[in-house]
Amino acid sequence: MVTVSLCMIVKNEEDVLSRCLESVEDLVDEIIIVDTGSTDHTREIAGRFTDRVYDFTWVNDFAAARNYAFSLAEKDYCMWLDADDVILEADQAAFRVLKETLEPDVCVVMAKYDTGFDENGNVTFSYFRERLIKNHTGMRWEGAVHEAIAPVGRVLYSQFAVTHRKLRPSDPDRNLLIYERQLEQGVKLEPRQQFYYGRELYYHQRYAQAVQVLEDFLDEGRGWVENSIDACCHCAYCYERMEQPERALQSLLRSFAYDRPRAEVCCELGRWFFQREQISLAAYWYSLALTCPRDDRRGGFISPDCYGYLPCIQLCVCYSRLGDLERAKRMNELAASFKPDAAPVLHNRAYFQSLAVGR
Repeated sequence: MVTVSLCMIVKNEEDVLSRCLESVEDLVDEIIIVDTGSTDHTREIAGRFTDRVYDFTWVNDFAAARNYAFSLAEKDYCMWLDADDVILEADQAAFRVLKETLEPDVCVVMAKYDTGFDENGNVTFSYFRERLIKNHTGMRWEGAVHEAIAPVGRVLYSQFAVTHRKLRPSDPDRNLLIYERQLEQGVKLEPRQQFYYGRELYYHQRYAQAVQVLEDFLDEGRGWVENSIDACCHCAYCYERMEQPERALQSLLRSFAYDRPRAEVCCELGRWFFQREQISLAAYWYSLALTCPRDDRRGGFISPDCYGYLPCIQLCVCYSRLGDLERAKRMNELAASFKPDAAPVLHNRAYFQSLAVGR
């Protein structure tokens, strides 16, 4: 059985750290906590789980902090978690199986990262991340923000997931300030960082700047395909908020230059046409979304609803508006197969029943 070092960087995480460590303490073989300047009880809580608690002077660089944490690891593999992550019970069982069966030539273990949830706890947003890295292989974290490790060697996609459960929002300006400080210092952002910088500008409603950064990223042609597709979508979001809907449409269609259609993009196109009362075209794009294969292993951001529930419920509305009530009812029931208790599904059923009674 392989051994695993949990390597975490933390700062002022007293409200979530115990929850995280309790979910993983029986799974790993050592716990390393690197504190970057806590002023609360984070260090005290960490000390209840491990005596390997270290200080690291924060230098506005997440990769530097993570690399330091990994450098302290003594086991076969290094694993990272954020303090507001947990490993749920079913995933704990899958993790134990992984440790028992992992072949030693595997260099990187990818695991799904579930980060968005609906009111019933169903996952609405997820993606694969490098989660276990074989120790002493020379792989390092890169990127001051949204840091990542470029995998080398054999990569395994695992069955366990990590669940991200925030209790409070993080500093909304932190990432943007790090990027802007780098730019002030003359740092040229590499493509992945340029992509995320554009997204940060979008989150801060600086839409014109975001479009400029993201379109420069796309025009340079050096980005990863999944980031390029996502950049097209974020350009579209910006143009919509800048009241330039035609350019938003062009940005969504541009995504098809990088790979086959994604259901997420098709749903955005469906929404674009629906909002403009072009119902037949909206139905076309929602129908196309249902034909798009979901491939979580491609590494992009996944919105599971776009591969089932969302296009079905929207097609129900479209077909109803087009006067095809039988198809509308069928699509509503298909939506129910994904989310049986969803409020729109129940509302639509009641609506269709009222029509039947009124005949």
